[in-house]
Amino acid sequence: MTVRAKMIRLTKKLLFAIEAVLDIAYNGGHAPVRSSEITERQRIPRRYLEPVLQELVRHKILFGIRGPSGGYRLARERRRISLGDIVRTLQRLENAEDPIADPAGSALGHQIVRPLWLDLQAEMMKRLDSLTLEDLCGRAHRAGITGRTTDYTDFEI
Repeated sequence: MTVRAKMIRLTKKLLFAIEAVLDIAYNGGHAPVRSSEITERQRIPRRYLEPVLQELVRHKILFGIRGPSGGYRLARERRRISLGDIVRTLQRLENAEDPIADPAGSALGHQIVRPLWLDLQAEMMKRLDSLTLEDLCGRAHRAGITGRTTDYTDFEI
């Protein structure tokens, strides 16, 4: 059996990454967002946040700006960053063994359960790829969540 992708696990790092990127998309406007602002608004421990933000910069989801007025901005428009992009980036940080790849198990497990699980995971990734930061910002705006900026339009490159 060929394993196509790592199993999607909702970890603290993944949850914090999605929340941090959404915070930047929702609160950034045209100004960079400092990690300390994200930590305060989202209550994400700094020890989790910094490595996650750096990984997102390395994979061109965020752009890091140094200096006294620095912080983080989206590297692309909100409509061009999907939840799937964030999930794939954080999976690279995951070092837990993927149980799907384990050769142990029964015929039922290898021929029925694991292929089913891989199909479900593919469907989930398809759904995550269809949800963009623009979609989530719209949900936050409709929910009445106030942001740092009133400019909720996507930026153009």
